[in-house]
Amino acid sequence: MDVPLWFFVLCVGVLGIKLVRLPWWLIVALLLGGYLLAASPLAPVISPFLN
Repeated sequence: MDVPLWFFVLCVGVLGIKLVRLPWWLIVALLLGGYLLAASPLAPVISPFLN
């Protein structure tokens, strides 16, 4: 099943706000940073450390 990255990021953000009760600005900063990092040229460099 292929899920668009933006949809996954949105779902994680909603769950983070509802379940963990973190400030919304922190959730936005973490998700935006992760999204930008995943789409950056650094993604192949970071990928081996995440597996």
